[in-house]
Amino acid sequence: MTRLATSFVLGFHGCERSVAESVVNGDIGLLHSNRDFDWLGPGAYFWEGDPTRALGWAHWKAERGDFKWPAVVGAVIDLRNCLDLTTRHDLAVLRNAYDAFVKIQRKAGLPIPENRSVPGDPNEDRVLRFLDCAVIRHLHQAITAAPAGERAVEPYDTVRGMFRKGGPLYPGSGFHAKTHVQIAVCNNQCIKGIFHPRAANGEPIGGA
Repeated sequence: MTRLATSFVLGFHGCERSVAESVVNGDIGLLHSNRDFDWLGPGAYFWEGDPTRALGWAHWKAERGDFKWPAVVGAVIDLRNCLDLTTRHDLAVLRNAYDAFVKIQRKAGLPIPENRSVPGDPNEDRVLRFLDCAVIRHLHQAITAAPAGERAVEPYDTVRGMFRKGGPLYPGSGFHAKTHVQIAVCNNQCIKGIFHPRAANGEPIGGA
């Protein structure tokens, strides 16, 4: 990562209230997601600087029956060596990883994964990011497979990306209603602190 931004950021993780309590109390750590369609590859996921978005996601999970009591955990994150997909340099790194991944898949006679929409979902956004996840996994694996003294880059501690989602914020707008920045923390040492976020009036966000 070319460090042109502050290294420490605040991230917010939507989850079940009992999980939030256990994480803040130090009883458990935040669980890493490692699904084949994760947008930024494996890691513990956070919405950067947006506890409201994290809580909205937790409520959506509750509506689906996955959570009973939605809540939010806040974290102080040191990005460290970050694959920052908001920068031209790191986007080029990922494009090169895609080219290498496709070459390997074709040589092995294996299919190239595709990003897909959720079946039956009228939203056309391809939220099942099978291709993106596979390319990021390949990049991680290629780095760690090289001998430590021969690596062009050290293993990434975090992955950061911006996603334009939702409809236009207002008619004719270039802004979109659900645009957000997400961070996948690959290295737990990057999480420097965990807390219950609070609203401007001092009330806990999510009723934690």
